[in-house]
Amino acid sequence: MGSFSIWHWLIVLIIVVLVFGTRKLRNLGNDLGGAVKGFKEGMKSADEEEISPPPQQTGGQTIEGEVKDKTHTKL
Repeated sequence: MGSFSIWHWLIVLIIVVLVFGTRKLRNLGNDLGGAVKGFKEGMKSADEEEISPPPQQTGGQTIEGEVKDKTHTKL
């Protein structure tokens, strides 16, 4: 029984075209191609998000220095 020959596949293809029609098969192919393209774009954008650096905080300022003990006395 093994695998099918090329003639078996051609007969199956002819039956599928007769049952569904070329227009419906073309629309199905376009939909499938669009889904694959969208999936690839989604994977590409997910990879770019992982690579991009985290957003930096703005508005604050960090000053490094040494704290000295200073006492104020009021008289």
